[in-house]
Amino acid sequence: MENEVRAGGLQIHKVNKWYPGNVHAVINMDMEIEQGEFIVFVGPSGCGKTTLLRMIAGLEGISSGEIIMDGRVVNKVPPKNRDIAMVFQNYALYPNMKVKNNIAFPLKMRHTKKQETAARVAEVAKKLELDTLLERKPGALSGGQRQRVALARSLVRRPKLFLMDEPLANLDAKLRTEMRREIITLQRELGVTTIYVTHDQIEAMTMGTRIAVMNCGVLQQFGTPQEIYQNPANLFVAGFIGSPNMNIWDTRIVSYHAQQFLTLGEAHIPIDISGLPGEQLQEPLKAGIRPEHIELTSKNEPGAIRMEINLLENTGREVAVFLVASGIPNLTIMTNADFSGQIGHEIYIRLKQEKIHIFNGEKGHALRL
Repeated sequence: MENEVRAGGLQIHKVNKWYPGNVHAVINMDMEIEQGEFIVFVGPSGCGKTTLLRMIAGLEGISSGEIIMDGRVVNKVPPKNRDIAMVFQNYALYPNMKVKNNIAFPLKMRHTKKQETAARVAEVAKKLELDTLLERKPGALSGGQRQRVALARSLVRRPKLFLMDEPLANLDAKLRTEMRREIITLQRELGVTTIYVTHDQIEAMTMGTRIAVMNCGVLQQFGTPQEIYQNPANLFVAGFIGSPNMNIWDTRIVSYHAQQFLTLGEAHIPIDISGLPGEQLQEPLKAGIRPEHIELTSKNEPGAIRMEINLLENTGREVAVFLVASGIPNLTIMTNADFSGQIGHEIYIRLKQEKIHIFNGEKGHALRL
């Protein structure tokens, strides 16, 4: 094996998953996860994130490659021997058991002594604020309480690896926010390596120490939330991460009087491309900029572009303004909540040159300025 097997953490080396019918669900997945990290797998439905999680858990076989836990290849190790706890979207609680018995169930299966079981159940129940609910059954609990019981049942084992498959998907928005904070706080306190699967980019950005962005079974980018947001590796990551989406348009580089410009439809944006090899600029190009990196300006300012307000989305904290103009691609900008513009109004904008991203228009990879 090319890569050195290291103790601690989790290594995923060239892992593939094929299903009948020539379906390649996970493609050459390579990832190194350090002990104690909170990793989020994020991507659209069907991108392979849950399949990869299930292979780590041992619930799915591996077609090729290696999964290494704590320095040991575990491809053929049964799930029960991997020292992993898993939390599912549907909680999977036993409806006829009291909360205390649901939490204690993994310890019972391991024949843990009653006194130790009771102590560990009490400890985790207190940590998750379930100590007053131990005599109830799951049917008498709210969705958030049931989710905490599912977490407690996994935590009581004190696993080396914690896997979570969209555990908050069935909760309302307010409860999801509260549970996100609880999970983050718990993970930091316990220091357990955690892998969390979601299609929700907000969960990914707010929870992960690092994020694995996946699409069509391929790892698109693996990095911190800041790295992925500020420096997307390709067009897919640029368009998937961020709300509202990054503005992306077809472009080319033109020169006037020794100055280079990036085209935005019929408009021209001054840009410094001195760091890019000339041959890369001869290929089809796309450009992108985040909505918050477009500024409102006045008609007479250099680089001002005239546009018209087509739609407004006010969240209370800020306003997304959707703009249209003849000969220019539609753009979205973010402004403060006190923005006074109305649909149909004319406004002038300026793109922050240093925040523009350029991509290969065919292959999609980012060209680093």
